[in-house]
Amino acid sequence: MTDTEVLIKEKLAAALAPIHIDIFYESHKHVGHAGAREGGGHFAVTIVSTQFTGNTLVQRYRMLFAAVDDLMKTAIHALSIQAKTPAEISQ
Repeated sequence: MTDTEVLIKEKLAAALAPIHIDIFYESHKHVGHAGAREGGGHFAVTIVSTQFTGNTLVQRYRMLFAAVDDLMKTAIHALSIQAKTPAEISQ
């Protein structure tokens, strides 16, 4: 796990108290892309939190981006997100 993955996980855990979280470093899929050349990483996040209950997908994304805002300006170039409630994963 990269340092940035650890930071993402810590920030999301503190802000959203997830019951499940996976973070994947995917920069190798974007070699030559402008963000990769500039040092920002590409990451995929799968997160399940009760805090998403009653929120639209856009609201969930906003919650997640608010939690990692400072990293979006430095260490993260792109973030792919799967944000679900516990009820959505048990269906």
